[in-house]
Amino acid sequence: MTLGLGRVSWVFLGLALWLVLFALGLYSLVTHPPRILTVPPPTPVVRGTLYAQDGTPLALSLKEGRYYPLGTSASQLLGFGERGSGRGLEGLERDLNAALEAGRSFTLTLDPWIQAMAERALWEGLARSRGAYGTLLVMDRNGDLKAVANGPAFDPLAPRKDPAKDVSWRNHAFLVPLEVGSTMKALTAAMLLEEGAASLTTRVEAPMHRVVDGWTIRDVVPHPPVLTLAEVLRYSSNVGISLLAEALPKQVFYRYMERLHLTDPSPLPGVRVAAPVVNPPNAWSPAAYANHTFGQGFLVTPLHLAAAFNALVDGTYRSPRLFTHQEAKSEQVFSQATARAIRQALQEGLAPRAQLAGYPLAGKTGTAQVVVNGRYSREVFTAWFAGFVPGDQPLYTVVVAIHYPKGEVHGSQVAAPIFREVAAALLAYRGVPPYAEGR
Repeated sequence: MTLGLGRVSWVFLGLALWLVLFALGLYSLVTHPPRILTVPPPTPVVRGTLYAQDGTPLALSLKEGRYYPLGTSASQLLGFGERGSGRGLEGLERDLNAALEAGRSFTLTLDPWIQAMAERALWEGLARSRGAYGTLLVMDRNGDLKAVANGPAFDPLAPRKDPAKDVSWRNHAFLVPLEVGSTMKALTAAMLLEEGAASLTTRVEAPMHRVVDGWTIRDVVPHPPVLTLAEVLRYSSNVGISLLAEALPKQVFYRYMERLHLTDPSPLPGVRVAAPVVNPPNAWSPAAYANHTFGQGFLVTPLHLAAAFNALVDGTYRSPRLFTHQEAKSEQVFSQATARAIRQALQEGLAPRAQLAGYPLAGKTGTAQVVVNGRYSREVFTAWFAGFVPGDQPLYTVVVAIHYPKGEVHGSQVAAPIFREVAAALLAYRGVPPYAEGR
């Protein structure tokens, strides 16, 4: 019995000890709860913001992701990124991706009001012409880009379509090199004046066609058989300008192209711009040189053309600026007298659909055939207009390009009315009253 009672006592003693230890454990858990090691969530990367010149945010990061406050406005220039990571895939979002990911912000030279006016005129004109795509640039006399408009409109936050079939995402102004057509005649005329090879009153026998090196050069607009250089611009005579340009060695012509930066890969540091396609002059046949004088045989982007045309404001080429921090660079290419004379000729010969009552606008049309399958197409054209607002004392240089319009295809019919609408909006925006009669 003594042994049995001893065993029972040990059992109860063990149970009591276990209860004491359990109670002590519970007390310890209550008074000193265990620390749970947790890994903090990664800090989200806040991309830098893109601003317009007046401080309007154009692209910024929110909790929900990247946001574009102005919607479709300037969307092709700004671009877009991956839905999850935000990494830039197109436009400035791509070009500036490393800096934006590091949190750096940029202020652009764009004016949101001018951008909106340019887009409205472009999109309406593109719809009228049923063109495949178009672009419109507004540059002030200092070289600052105030508008970079592209069409059709593109919503960077909408579901994306097949980029091979829908090119509305593309910044055509920077990424698509094109033949500039007869807009080049104004620059060729400036070269002739600057070199003393001709004046605006120099006369040339200009039939409706001529044969050069086995190739036929034709004019479209009927004109008198003898033209002055000013009339060559008015009637946009391919024959006339190519004949007058024979007084200019092709190496000199090319040197002016270089000084106008029509051969530069990118006039905007750090931003993708399609490189021009221009052969050196030693590769030009007589026919190729003739074609160059009226804007065929080489390709440049609308940005290149706008910057080159801007040199006709006062003779100085100013590198285009897209960022307010960007260094301003300039080079004298023409004299002020040459620039003034060419603008006066462009004002007097202005296409009727580009004219605006009460204001002396100036500019040059262009209709460029597009090479399709190795040959110039008779159906695919790019309609151009490059001009000044106003023409006598320019505040802005404006370039319009509509690619593959249907029906009417000429720059005077397609692009000139768009220029006029933008000019009217710009003059109203700047508060410029109509000129008095005879000013």
